[in-house]
Amino acid sequence: MGKEKTPRALKDNEAKAVARMLRVSPQKLNLLAQLIRGKKVDRALADLEFSRKRISVEVRKALQSAIANAENNHSLDVDDLVVAEAYVGKALIMKRFSPRARGRAGRIEKPFSNITIVVREVQAEAAKA
Repeated sequence: MGKEKTPRALKDNEAKAVARMLRVSPQKLNLLAQLIRGKKVDRALADLEFSRKRISVEVRKALQSAIANAENNHSLDVDDLVVAEAYVGKALIMKRFSPRARGRAGRIEKPFSNITIVVREVQAEAAKA
């Protein structure tokens, strides 16, 4: 018996990957999300490869995972993939305390964040227009 399969949240020409608990602030991660948003996947991978930001390695892994999901799970053509969405969300924030002058304590926040990357297959004719 069991329950019915939940319907797919994405369209048929889309695939997604999520990287969770990345040890970087959402504000810094959003800079990389803006860098790849709307680009063809090969160009986005190249931009992440040569980016000087530390977290670009993890974002690149997430993008490669989304590409692999599109190819293996949804039978999409890798050459026609575009980064349709790349958005960042907050995860937990570790709170730590550091001793300060006069017996006080300063609060240090160590944020984590998530990134979701959605790739979409666009037709070659539509990409040229």
